[in-house]
Amino acid sequence: MKKFPVALKVFIVVLPLLLMAVAYWFFYQHQPAPPMTVQQKKQRFKDLVAPAVSKVYASLMQEYQDVSGMVSAPSSQKQLATLARLRDEYRVANNVDLLMAIKPHPPSITMAQAAMESAWATSRFFKQGKNVFGVWSFDENEPRIAAGQQRGDKTIWLKKYASVEASIRDYYRTLARGHAFKSFRQLKMQTDDPHRLVTKLDKYSEKGAEYGKELSAIIRFNHFEEYDRR
Repeated sequence: MKKFPVALKVFIVVLPLLLMAVAYWFFYQHQPAPPMTVQQKKQRFKDLVAPAVSKVYASLMQEYQDVSGMVSAPSSQKQLATLARLRDEYRVANNVDLLMAIKPHPPSITMAQAAMESAWATSRFFKQGKNVFGVWSFDENEPRIAAGQQRGDKTIWLKKYASVEASIRDYYRTLARGHAFKSFRQLKMQTDDPHRLVTKLDKYSEKGAEYGKELSAIIRFNHFEEYDRR
């Protein structure tokens, strides 16, 4: 009887096991993940979004405090030049409007809008482009994603961001500069109450006044006011 080398015998024994292991891995890698519970989905959203919201808010609040000091008593030509540059950047004519633009609104509102616009971080735009707020793109030279639907014969494009933090910064910039949100900026100089402020976001959505009511309900139900006290 012909004898096989020991190494070949081992290979013959191990090969079927390796093939079974590869098949097992391939099968389970391509199985859909089990659906998350509502609480799991919300916790995942908080883990992904809350740290970036806190970071952006802290950065903008520090800028607001710095600019407030310069507006109150500019001490050099350099500071005057900085204020002029910021007025141009935020598209405002005076320092009063500049402060309204720069002051960040409460994180609870950001969290609520992020939850609503990204379907709790499950939307395709969030997953593929880190676009938290469904912001449209009108610049063909910037990174972007095509929406699934069209308006007439035109494709709708949404921005694609490098990070969740970048998306949140752009969102704050939109509310700071958009003409439609002037009354929102005016009110946030008078109050930090998120439930009053969201009533001025009716132009953010086609839902109109109902949009603010939904945001207020999300803030209350999910205790997002906690982020305003951190």
